[in-house]
Amino acid sequence: STYTEKILRRFYMDKSHPLSSPMVVRSLDVEKDPFRPREEHEELLGPEVPYLSAIGALMYLANCTRPDIAFSVNLLARFSSAPTYRHWKGIKHILRYLQGTIDKGLFYSNNCGSQLIGYADAGYLSDPHKARSQTGYLFTCGDTAISWRSTKQTLVATSSNHAEILAIHEASRECVWLRSMTQHIRGTCGLTSNKEVPTILYEDNAACIAQLKGGYIKGDRTKHISPKFFFTHNLQENGDIDVQQIRSSDNLADLFTKSLPTSTFEKMVHKIGMRRLKDLHECQNEGE
Repeated sequence: STYTEKILRRFYMDKSHPLSSPMVVRSLDVEKDPFRPREEHEELLGPEVPYLSAIGALMYLANCTRPDIAFSVNLLARFSSAPTYRHWKGIKHILRYLQGTIDKGLFYSNNCGSQLIGYADAGYLSDPHKARSQTGYLFTCGDTAISWRSTKQTLVATSSNHAEILAIHEASRECVWLRSMTQHIRGTCGLTSNKEVPTILYEDNAACIAQLKGGYIKGDRTKHISPKFFFTHNLQENGDIDVQQIRSSDNLADLFTKSLPTSTFEKMVHKIGMRRLKDLHECQNEGE
């Protein structure tokens, strides 16, 4: 909260009116998308507008303690080389959201379990201007986020299924690292290892799950996808992960692939373990 207050003062937004979400819901019409690239007639922001400084400050916050702004910051960071007033308005929107949620953070309870659970999702054509999709994944331990990522895919996905395979590949790589790290910590502390228990990785695309279960099979629908992206199939065979289907509305990684309506956004933020300090104090007082 101290860092959040610092950047709000730095960009003169500490007296701003708070908002309930970090980004407006984007229009499906590419021409009306407020976060489209700069057009020829639009003027670039001058050096007096600290766009890059704001992106850097917000990126640090999104990577460390505020996964709720990860997608918004990633989207606006794409325009760092040619920002316009539209994009600066997006930055100020995030800052106004932070103004209303200064005391919000990840809450790790001492009464919850230690099971590692992952969620993977892709936002197909999240960047329609360059035909790129969005990768989003999240790992929770004790129902609270411990690792997350929201990033634009570097390859052009030819279908939503293709985009999902790329996303779950990135999530699988993160899962391998998290499993090895937790096993090392448990071993160092003299705790029993849970190496034999596979990590559940939730995915909402049925076709993607079926393809990963069968492994790479060269056919008309998969011959353009590099076999390396079926690394998840090997992890399933080895018993390291267990890919399971989940409803799209329950996939927490949805928070990292698109801008959501306020009600859905608040529900997702609560499910990944984010709480406001004042709410925790109220619960504690009621318990006493």
